[in-house]
Amino acid sequence: MSLIPAIKKDAALIAEMDAMRNDTSGYQLWWLGQSGYLIQYQGQRALIDPYLSDSLTKKYADTAKPHTRMSELVLDPALLHDITVVSSSHNHTDHLDAETLVPVLKNNPGIRFIIPEANRAFVSERVQCDPSFPIGLNDGDHCTVGHFTFHGIPAKHNEIDRDEFGNCRYMGYVISFGPHRIYHSGDTLWFDEMVPLVKAHQPQLALLPINGNDPARQVAGNLNIKEAVHLARSLGVSCVIPCHYDMFLFNTADVRDFVKEAEQQKQPYRVLRGGELFNGSTV
Repeated sequence: MSLIPAIKKDAALIAEMDAMRNDTSGYQLWWLGQSGYLIQYQGQRALIDPYLSDSLTKKYADTAKPHTRMSELVLDPALLHDITVVSSSHNHTDHLDAETLVPVLKNNPGIRFIIPEANRAFVSERVQCDPSFPIGLNDGDHCTVGHFTFHGIPAKHNEIDRDEFGNCRYMGYVISFGPHRIYHSGDTLWFDEMVPLVKAHQPQLALLPINGNDPARQVAGNLNIKEAVHLARSLGVSCVIPCHYDMFLFNTADVRDFVKEAEQQKQPYRVLRGGELFNGSTV
């Protein structure tokens, strides 16, 4: 099958980012595929859950669970520069990928790395960094790096799993910068407490998975399309952007169904293609 093309990729995508770096009218956000995004605000860059390799396709080749890629790679991670902070929401490879993170950490002196505190030992081993290097958060914690403040929100994937010290292994983040607030849920199922926890931060934009929860896939699940739209409406966000689809054939959803549901529930939305820009001055 032919891969779904990126709207912009590699050198052209970096050139677009660089050209807009000093834009002060708002912020810019690019979808990098799966749950990965780059947020740019007043010259600083936050990289969220990047998966920019074929590591899972290679790992599961010739197995009963092939990770057949659907969309082309948006960006060689070695091209990413001037990254202020990178984050991982949990330990699954499409959210914590050594082939992506090792070159990003190497090529960006001064970068900070935000993770769930519960995952510190695993993360440091996977990305070959000193265990003291990452900034660990638990739910209810927050930290500020440059313009960006990350607030920890628990995620249910498929449970709200904690280590022996009570630290969440799966998390989402509300990311605030200037007057802007974005909720990136990480991988999560619905749980009732998430609405008041997130709503307290008054996010204007939500980045939510839509691939659902099918035990036959033999992987932890996520919000389905109806739940993602309902969550966005419950949070009162001005816009929701769907993610975690069109990466692997066995674990995806049809984004056209998301569009129908969002329009039916009268929830403002934006569907991005790989490498596509969302201009944050619009929300």
